[in-house]
Parts: sequence; C-alpha cells; structure tokens
Amino acid sequence: MTHEEISHYRLVSQKLYKTSSCLPQEIVKHLGAMQAQDYAMAKWAIGSRCDAGEKEIEEAINSGKIIRTHILRPTWHFVSPDDIYWMLDLSAPQVKRFTSSAAKKYGFDEKKLNQANTSIEKLLAGNNHLTRDEIMQELGIKKTSSADFLSAAIMMNAELDGLVCNGEMKGKQITYALLEERVSKPNSKLNKEEALAKLALRYFESHGPATALDFSWWSGFAPTICQKTINAIELQLNRITIDNQQYWLKKDINNTDNFRESVHFLPAFDEILISYKTREASFQTDHQSKVFTNNGIFKPIILENGKVIGIWKRTIKKDHAKIETELFKEIESNKKHILFEGIKSFETYLGTKIVIE
Repeated sequence: MTHEEISHYRLVSQKLYKTSSCLPQEIVKHLGAMQAQDYAMAKWAIGSRCDAGEKEIEEAINSGKIIRTHILRPTWHFVSPDDIYWMLDLSAPQVKRFTSSAAKKYGFDEKKLNQANTSIEKLLAGNNHLTRDEIMQELGIKKTSSADFLSAAIMMNAELDGLVCNGEMKGKQITYALLEERVSKPNSKLNKEEALAKLALRYFESHGPATALDFSWWSGFAPTICQKTINAIELQLNRITIDNQQYWLKKDINNTDNFRESVHFLPAFDEILISYKTREASFQTDHQSKVFTNNGIFKPIILENGKVIGIWKRTIKKDHAKIETELFKEIESNKKHILFEGIKSFETYLGTKIVIE
C-alpha cells in the first residue's frame, strides 16, 4: 500500500464508498463516535454514508436511536445507545478536567456542580425535555455572555456524569433529557482495558488505515496508552508500514482493484478529516488553510477519489438550497458534470432543489 492508496481505503472503512444500505443508527455505531457540534451538518455526515434523508435522521436522533452528547473529547458527538455508557465510563474522567476547570472560573466547584445535577434531574424527570436556556432559568442563572460559558460547563458536566443527553428538538432548538429515560443502563460494565480495546478495534475497523497517533487524537488518550492498547489487539487487525510508519486497519477490507471514481460533498468536521492527527493523505499541505483554520474550524469539503479538491457552503432558501463552491484548481469543462453529480445525494437528502453557483 502507498500513501496514495490510504485515502481510498479510508473511503471504504468510513462507509463513504457505499456497497450496502445502512440505517442512520448503524452508521453511527460503525464509526463509534461522530463529531457533531454543527448539528445541521453533522446530520449530513450520517446522510452522506446511507440512503436516509434529513427527516429520517432527525427522527432517529429525536427518538433516541442516535444519542448526541459530549464524549471522547470536549465537543458534541453522535454515539450509539449501545455504546453510550461504556464510552462515558471510559472517557468522561479525562474530559471532565476541561469542564471542571471552566466551571471553577465562574465559582462552580464540584459541590456546586453536583447540586446543579440534582436540580437538573428533578427538572427533566418524567421525559420533560428542556432547552439549556430553560434549565438555566430554573437554576436561577441569568443569561449573560459570561453565564453562557458557565451554563455550557454545567450541562457538559451533567452529560459526562451520565445524567443527561440530547432530547427531542424543540423547533430548531436543542433540548436535554435524562439519559436513563432514553437509554436503559446495562447490567454489566467493562473494565478500562476492555473498554480501550473495544474502542481501538472500533476505531481502526471504521477509520483505518490509521496510526497510533491518529487513534490518540481521536480518542483523547495518551499515545503511550493507545500504543499499549494496540499491542493487545494487534492480532485482530492488519498492519502495513509506509516510510517506517505503522498503519492499522480491519482484516477484510476490500482490495483497491475494486475502486471506482467518486465525488463527495462532505460537511464541516467530517470524520474523513477530523478523526486523524495528520491529514496529508487527504489534501496537499498548501491547501490546509482553506480546509481548516489554526483554531480548529473545519470547512465543508469536496472530495474526489478521497482527496480534497475544494470547499463548499450551502444556504437554505425558501424553495431551494444554494450551493457555492471554491475549487483549488480549475477543472476541465467536460469533467464538471461528473463533479456536480456528487451533489445529487445531498439534494435527495434535503428533499429540495439545489442551485449551484
């Protein structure tokens, strides 16, 4: 395998190179956890990997077939109900260091956070789904610019404690619900080593080929811990070495001989980029500043055969969606129709006409 082939294999492992139909919740479970702070575009991250439309994906989220919460890293993720508790047990202690530090800046120590949890539990009991503003109002925390950071820390702490997760959407507003009212607690628990092994296997089977440092970045665990975990499961994975760098991937991934031409319009923060520490397999370094900023803001990307060839943005209008593109280099006119074939799946997903500018 070469560096050029890595991006092709990742299309397969991430289910962007579709060979079978999947339900939205099956996509989320396959990938383990999908970064999802941009809610509208995160739904498309699921939709780009299956045949479901936006309404079907939102229904899966509203009904609890897909859970949205803070996990692995201090940001929103989609995760399967089957995985939510063991992943929280594993990753919450490390992520809580960030939330605890943020809360302390506003006078909320562990005792006050626990008191807030008690109040939140009472407010949401009985499938009472409330927005963050509604919860803060009940807690007596006024809406100010500084209080907004405090309220985020309070709710993230409640998520990491396994108390709350996303509830049903209230119009365009995100709500919170009690996690145990959405997902029953399992009867047994995994120990840390078992959970790390399960997480690593899930990552490499759904994101490989990838390195130990890629897994460390994605999982939030130290490189030494990640390498030790890989050593424990290496017989369950394939390993390849390129320029003295080891890459890990699933055992039965398809052969590159079966690859076909493909174009994908993918959302910002998509797993195809965000889940790797280094991303040279996906784009040329001189385009990096256009793909993501120094402070970690990722743009929606256009992917051709696994390589980023441009960025795009969408604007939802009353009766259509406007798509604007910025390609990194001019393409031949006879290839343009092939390029824009890639946007048709987004048109189907939205269920509305698309106009490209």
